[in-house]
Amino acid sequence: MYRQGTPQPARRIYPWDVDNRQEVREFLQSRRAKVTPGQAGLPAGGARRVAGLRRSEVAALAGMSVEYYAKLERGALAGASTGVLESLARALQLDDAERAHLFDLARAADGTSALARPRRRSARSWTVRPSLQWALDAVTAGPAFVRNGRLDLLAANPLAHIFYDEVYANPQGPPNLARYAFLDSASHRFYPDWEQIADITVAILRTEAGRDPHDKELHDLIGELSTRSDEFRTRWAAHNVRHHGSGAKNYHHHLAGDLSLAYESLEMAAEPGLTLTIYTAEPGSPSEDRLRLLASWAASQDGEKRQDKPEKSSESAISRN
Repeated sequence: MYRQGTPQPARRIYPWDVDNRQEVREFLQSRRAKVTPGQAGLPAGGARRVAGLRRSEVAALAGMSVEYYAKLERGALAGASTGVLESLARALQLDDAERAHLFDLARAADGTSALARPRRRSARSWTVRPSLQWALDAVTAGPAFVRNGRLDLLAANPLAHIFYDEVYANPQGPPNLARYAFLDSASHRFYPDWEQIADITVAILRTEAGRDPHDKELHDLIGELSTRSDEFRTRWAAHNVRHHGSGAKNYHHHLAGDLSLAYESLEMAAEPGLTLTIYTAEPGSPSEDRLRLLASWAASQDGEKRQDKPEKSSESAISRN
């Protein structure tokens, strides 16, 4: 305990600390606006001045006073118990990703997020273990890669290098999927469903921001994208989050043409904060044939020259299939 008048050690302030109350406020308001009275089992009543539920309705559903909920929505999430957070998640009908994000914001408000999670290493200082690279290279039928929560591509097999060759072509720092999606016009061709990919990309970054609020590299990336992309800035303001574990995506690769690929993403126990993702095509499908041709080209390249493109004749041969 400090005696009166004794100066206390200064607490280190991070960029995300300043915004925690605003993050909490905007997240809770955005989730409240998404739930209609009918979805919550409440009568719609007369004319409503707000989208979604009123504060009083959320408070009643969560079993707390209106005053206390209003305090939480103003951003004062520090000290909220697990029971309070669970009640709030049920009242707002949060999905698993949104519930986890709420708890991440609460940990950040308490100042415990840095203790609760291992510090992420910089993408520039991280190096792939030989055994991990061997495991990636053993996957020959589909792109396989390791990324962090900032969507930096940290390690990949030869097929992933050629699959994401436009991402790797960016000389500014580690290849980054978010920077490619929002700042490279080629991404609109590569992703036929660009709007959906953009939504997913921002939701992953928003989830990571809640999970690791003191990540300066993430803060810098979000600042860069917000400054340079209206599309990113609009989506960032929506406060959507998600867990990105499995699914399917469509691509149009400049060499292989149209590809419909399924993916599985796995959190790496040996590397906290990193995710291993593998893409595959449906057996016997045209996408499998095109992916096999792309894999043949990737396998023929020297490891030092994986970003080189084939001669025009090779490109035409792949595109025809």
